[in-house]
This record gives sequence, structure tokens and C-alpha cells, in this order.
Amino acid sequence: MHDVKSAGLLSVVATPIGNLEDITLRALNVLRSVDFVVAEDTRHTRKLLSHFDIRVRIKALHEHSSDEDVRRIVDMLLEGRHIAYVTDAGSPCVSDPGEELVKAAVDAGIRVVPIPGPSAVTTALMACGLPAAQFRFIGFLPRKKMERQRALRELSTAREALVFYEAPHRVRATFRDMLEILGNRPACAARELTKLHEEFIRDGLSGLLEGLADPVVGEWTIIVQGATSDVCPEQDPEEEPWQEELRRRIAGGQSLRDAAREVASARNLPRRRVYQAGVEMADSLACFQPLPNSLAKSQ
Repeated sequence: MHDVKSAGLLSVVATPIGNLEDITLRALNVLRSVDFVVAEDTRHTRKLLSHFDIRVRIKALHEHSSDEDVRRIVDMLLEGRHIAYVTDAGSPCVSDPGEELVKAAVDAGIRVVPIPGPSAVTTALMACGLPAAQFRFIGFLPRKKMERQRALRELSTAREALVFYEAPHRVRATFRDMLEILGNRPACAARELTKLHEEFIRDGLSGLLEGLADPVVGEWTIIVQGATSDVCPEQDPEEEPWQEELRRRIAGGQSLRDAAREVASARNLPRRRVYQAGVEMADSLACFQPLPNSLAKSQ
């Protein structure tokens, strides 16, 4: 049995998301001093270490690694090793791998130290120009259209700014769904953050969609302004749970007929009663924004 008191240290190190000059002095000192580095992609990390003339052993740990691979690293930590964990770019565990290793280390009583640094979330927020004192980080939305739309409906009444990541081949579909469900809200799309061709595009969701290049390139961070009181009024504190759900569905852009049918079925309520309640709600909601003709034709 290992003695936890003599256990090593796991440093979780943030690395640049594009510009190598963004690495911190603390991160460099840690990477130079550890027994070895555990990396998401050893080839990518070797380039980073080589740039800063850091010579250290590297071991791979990625999304396809087994539980046994994680266990072996934890065992080395329990033997007193100092190990650094890095992903390809940015902050580990923030919509990035690393969660399993950190949890296993914590469960084993090993000290885990974050070495903060670059993150696409905070980088985009700093220059988005939107109210973002409060924000909700979503990361990547589901790939399937119905699941993506469902997730957006659940977020439609959130007052915080919403922060998403998206891959280039899904950006167009994501903007289309955002416009349909969230309405033409102010938004900011940031691509190639900290890189040579960094770009911030600030517009309504309709403008962002219509202005997309073909093909879409680069990794995207998207910030959408949160719901405002004139878009989604305050919920009546006396509303029953089914009324709250109905209001949320309507505010999220679901048709009154479909929302009433699904709520009535799920709650075992008379459909006519639910529909009538929805009619009254719809009068106070301004969440229904028709799609632009160009968008409607493209669907």
C-alpha cells in the first residue's frame, strides 16, 4: 500500500491556444521540473516543448486510453513522482480531456495543482463587446440536430451570456438553429483566437449566419447575449411545474400546438386546458421571431 503522505504531485498545465508567447513563466518552470509530462497528443506537445528547449519524457493519455492507463499514472504519482498533464491547447478539463485523470488522482489522495493560463472561453469574453459579467459556458452542442435544438430550447431563457465552442463543419447548422430558437440576438463569433488570422465578428445571429464564408474554416468560440426581460418575461411564482415547462418551450421557439401536446402528454393533462394556457402565455412572450426568407428557403 502506498503512503499518501509521500505521494507525488499532479500539475494540470494550461498551454497556448495559438500564440506560443501566451505560455506563462510558471508553466515553463513546471514543465522543466517535472519527472515527465502526460499529454493528449505527444507529437503536438513535443513541438511545444522543443520550441522552449525543454527536454523531458512524455507519455500519452487521450480519450481512447483505458482505465488501466490512468491507473498506471496514478500509481507513479503515489510513488512520489511529479507529473504535468497537458492537452493540445488551452486549459485541460475545460471542454478538453483530463477529467478522468484528475478525478482518479483526487480519489487517491494526490495533490492536484492547476497551472492557469490560456483559455478560449476567457479570451473570447474579453473582446466580445457583449454584457458578460455573468456567463454560462456550454462548450460543444450535440451533433445531432434534434438534440442540439433541444439543448438550445433549455437555454433559451437563461439570462447569462452563453458561450459555445463549435467545429467549422457544424458552424452553419449551429447558427441556423440558434437563430430559429433564440431569435436574432446580439452575438460574437471568434475564430482562430490568438493566431495570425484571429477574427471577431459582432452582429445579430442572422448577420453571423448570412456572413459565413464558404467553406467555413477555423475553430470557433461563439458568445450569444442572454435572454432579456422584454424577450422572456419573469415567470409567475404561482405557476405550476407544467405551466413553467410550457412557458419555457414556447419561449424557446417551439410551436404552441407542439408544446401543448407534449406537455399535456407528459403531465397527463387535458390538451385543451394546456393549449388555452399557452395562448394566454403567448400574448406576453416576444420570443417568436420569424426566420428570414433566405433562411426559411434553405431549410
